[in-house]
Amino acid sequence: MEINKFLSLETIISDLKVSGKKHLFQELSRKASEIIGVKDRIILRTLLDREKLGTTGIGQGVAIPHGKIYELKTSIGFFARLIEPIEFEAIDDKPVDLIFLLLAPEEANAENLKTLAKVSRMLRDKNLCDKIRGSIGNDALYSVLTDSLTSFAA
Repeated sequence: MEINKFLSLETIISDLKVSGKKHLFQELSRKASEIIGVKDRIILRTLLDREKLGTTGIGQGVAIPHGKIYELKTSIGFFARLIEPIEFEAIDDKPVDLIFLLLAPEEANAENLKTLAKVSRMLRDKNLCDKIRGSIGNDALYSVLTDSLTSFAA
């Protein structure tokens, strides 16, 4: 799946301030709700339920929360860079400051798994994460993310 099909400038949050994982999920759910028109409590419940299955914190300050939403017709991605890292129970026990949220339709297929794998590979690249952390503003973040996702093979 091409990056511009599920990530846009309006789904980028360059400097988000949250106090913890639940607060992060609340803010992401609110933002997603504004854009996709699904109630934020439905999105929040989806994220919390998925997180109960196991952490989506993949290490090196990165988390990729994801979930399926019945009301969605197409996948959508959101990216947030936190002002201050938060405890996330990541696999390396380190705080998280880079979050890529992927919401998919209930009937999501193998294409969504490929997208998730692509995002995961991309965000495991330390040099890229450093570049993301050093980017200023939504435009710069979007540019770094789209250029990088295009170059990472699925």
